Amino acid sequence: MLTLAHNVLQAAAGSKAGRDRQEPMVSRAGPGRVEFTKLASENDAVNLGQGFPDFPPPDFVVEAFQNAVSGDFMLNQYTKAFGYPPLTKILASFFGKLLGQDIDPLKNVLVTVGAYGALFTAFQALVDEGDEVIIIEPFFDCYEPMTLMAGGRPVFVSLKPTPTKDGRPDSSSNWQLDPRELASKFTSRTKALILNTPNNPLGKVFSKAELELVASLCQQHDVLCISDEVYQWLVYDGHQHVSIASLPGMWERTLTIGSAGKTFSVTGWKVGWVLGPDRLMKHLRTVHQNSIYHCPTQAQAAVAQCFEREQLHFGQPSSYFVEFPQAIQHSRDHMIRSLQSVGLRPLISRGSYFLTVDISDFKSKMPNLPGAADELYDSRFVKWMIKNKGLTAIPVSVFYSQSHQKHFDHYIRFCFVKVKGRAGEGRVPQASQGLLAGVGRGVGPICVGAG
Repeated sequence: MLTLAHNVLQAAAGSKAGRDRQEPMVSRAGPGRVEFTKLASENDAVNLGQGFPDFPPPDFVVEAFQNAVSGDFMLNQYTKAFGYPPLTKILASFFGKLLGQDIDPLKNVLVTVGAYGALFTAFQALVDEGDEVIIIEPFFDCYEPMTLMAGGRPVFVSLKPTPTKDGRPDSSSNWQLDPRELASKFTSRTKALILNTPNNPLGKVFSKAELELVASLCQQHDVLCISDEVYQWLVYDGHQHVSIASLPGMWERTLTIGSAGKTFSVTGWKVGWVLGPDRLMKHLRTVHQNSIYHCPTQAQAAVAQCFEREQLHFGQPSSYFVEFPQAIQHSRDHMIRSLQSVGLRPLISRGSYFLTVDISDFKSKMPNLPGAADELYDSRFVKWMIKNKGLTAIPVSVFYSQSHQKHFDHYIRFCFVKVKGRAGEGRVPQASQGLLAGVGRGVGPICVGAG
C-alpha cells in the first residue's frame, strides 16, 4: 500500500499544467489538525477545533450498548462479515423509505469501521490508476489522500461565497458552485465526484436544485457519486437534508455513506455504513473482505437497537433526530453570539458540527503574526490564538487543495457541539463560556467584557 501510494504521488506531480492537481504529498491536512490539537493540549487551551461531542449520548443509546455487552454472550463472537444481520436489516428498512428504494440488506448494505472506513473502501474499490475524482472544496481532508492512494487524480472545484444583502450575516448557504466551472471539470477520465452534505467545514446544506445540477452532470458523463452524509440529522433553521441517491436516476450510480458516531453522538464506536446498488457494492465487499473483513459485533448490535427505537419514533417530537438538532441549534446560536461579541464574523452554519469564521478584519489589522515566512495567515492566527487567548480552532486552508489555500486563508473553523450535560437539557456550550473568559484575559483586538 505504501509503495503504491508513493508511486501514485510521484505520478501526480507530473500532471498537466493548468489542471487543479495535487502536488506529491500523501496528507497535508491530517497532520495539520494533529499539530493544532497537540498545541492546544500543551497550552491548556479550550479546544473548539476537534469535531466530537463532550456530553453523554442519550440514555437509550447507552442502554443499547449495555444490553449488547451484558446480554447474548454470542455477541462476543464474529458476526457476518458485511454486517450484523439485525443492523443491515434495519438500515435497509429505515433508509429504503427515505431513498425511495427497496433496499436488500445483503446486496445493498455494507457495515464498515466508521464512515472513514466506508470512504476508504469505496475509493479502493472503485478508483483505478489515472481515474479523475472531482472534489468540492472545502473538503473533508481525507478525500484527497484517499484518491491518491487508490491511484486517482484529484480535480478540485471550489464553493465560492456570494455577497450578502442588506447587511445580513453571512451564511454557509451563500457559498455556491459555479455551474459552468463545475461542468468544465468533467472529462472522459472522470470516474467519481465526492459530495459532502451537510459540508464539513462550512456547514453548508446543499439544496435540491444544487443536487440536481450535480446529478445531471454525473448522469451526462456516466460518473459515480460518493455521497458523504454523516451529518444528515444535524440540519438547522428549517433546512432539509436531501440525499442525492433519492433523485431520479441517481440510486444506480451513488454510494451513500453514514455514521453511527455522528447519528447518535458516539464517535468512538466507529460504526459506519455504505448503501448502494449491488453492481457497485460487490466491489466494496471484495475490498472489505480482504482488509477489515469484520466490524465489532457488540457495537453493531447497539446501533441496530438504536435505529429500531428511532424507526418507532421517526417524525415525532420524541424522535432523537428531532430533539438533537433542536438542542444543538441553541448551542450554535450561543457560539455565534459569543464569537460576534469578540469581533469575529461567523458564517451561519446550516448543518453539521461546525461553523466557519471570517477573520479577514484581523488579517488587515494584524498582518504580521509570528510564523514561518510561507505559513498561511489562518494557521498563524490559530497558533497565536491558542498561545495568547487560550482558544483552539482549525485553519480552514487545510480543507483546500494546495493551489487554492492562499485564497481561503482568512477563515477558521469552530466546533459548536460542545455542551456540558446531555443534549436537550438546554444548556449553553461550556466551551463558549471558556471562549469569553479566555479571550477577555488577553489584550489586542479580541477583547470582551464579562457579559
